[in-house]
Amino acid sequence: MSQVTCDLTISLDGFAAGPNQSLAEPLGEGGERMHRWQFEEPHANTTWRAGILASGAYIMGRNMFAGPGPGPWDAEWRGWWGEEPPYHAPVFVLTHHPREPLEMQGGTTFTFVTDGIESALAQARKAAGSKDVAIAGGAQTVRQYLSAGLIDELRLHTAPIVLGAGERLLDGVTNLQLEPTEVSGTGLVTHVRYRVTR
Repeated sequence: MSQVTCDLTISLDGFAAGPNQSLAEPLGEGGERMHRWQFEEPHANTTWRAGILASGAYIMGRNMFAGPGPGPWDAEWRGWWGEEPPYHAPVFVLTHHPREPLEMQGGTTFTFVTDGIESALAQARKAAGSKDVAIAGGAQTVRQYLSAGLIDELRLHTAPIVLGAGERLLDGVTNLQLEPTEVSGTGLVTHVRYRVTR
């Protein structure tokens, strides 16, 4: 049976992004350092990287697609990833502002969902078929799904850095019970797979 999963890289002090997020620094000051494990140690983390991209559909928040800042869409903006995003599957973007679906190369289509997290999940489950649905981020989107009890497996990738400020992953999330089922790591990251129990 398919699951709802979430992979997220955080700092040792629990931040998913550093302070002062902007278009120039979408992960905030120091935020890019958290993701060194994906680029500097790709072979050591092959299994985890493959798992991140194995889902049949993805859900992300508006900021993950377009960067910080509310308001209507810039119709020219096509995401951070170039013309062939890494997802190669349907991606559902939570937003308050309607936008027509955006087809990209490699099988990624961004669909913009204005009627909430449950609607996005229902659409993603249908699109994913028997495959998992992944909550891709950012932190606010993950918090909403955790708080609603809609994530089955949380995979945290903790970088050994301290950001000190920014957007903390679990702020405001209550009554969360996590059962660790797998732990591994390298010098740049500790991976922990948690089963979310209710």
